[in-house]
Amino acid sequence: MTGDLGAVAAAYARFWENLAEADLGRLDAVLAPDVRFRDPFNDVRGLDRVRAIFAKMFRLLQDVRIEVTDCAVSPDKPVCYMRWVFSYRLRRWPRTWRLEGVTEVHFDERGMVAAHLDHWDAASQVYEKMPAVGFLLRRLRRRLEG
Repeated sequence: MTGDLGAVAAAYARFWENLAEADLGRLDAVLAPDVRFRDPFNDVRGLDRVRAIFAKMFRLLQDVRIEVTDCAVSPDKPVCYMRWVFSYRLRRWPRTWRLEGVTEVHFDERGMVAAHLDHWDAASQVYEKMPAVGFLLRRLRRRLEG
C-alpha cells in the first residue's frame, strides 16, 4: 500500500465516528467495490450489500454513535485494528444499548478498505439482554461457569 497507513487508518476511524444515514452514498470513498464485511450477524461481499446492511441499521436504530477508542496499525501488513464502543437505541425503546468490540481492517494497495471484520460477543452484549432468550443464556452461562 502506498502512503502512510497510520493516517489512512485514522481517517477511516473518523469516517465511522461521524457516520450518519446521509453518508451511506459516500461509502465508496473508503470501501473497495468488492469489500468484505463481517460481524456476528452478517458476512457479505460487495459495496451494495454493505450499504444495505447499514441502511437497515439506520431504519431500525436511532441515536447511533460509534466511538473509536484506540487504533493500532500492523507493522508488517496493511491492516489496522480499531477498538470501539457502539451505542444506540431501538426505535420505540427508551434504553440505550452499548456494544464494545474490535474491527480488523484490511486495506488494498490503493488505501481502500478491502475487508472490515468486526469482532464482538453477540451473546453477552445482545442476546443475554433480551427478556426470554437472555434468561436462558444467563442460566446456561452460570451452569457452565460452575
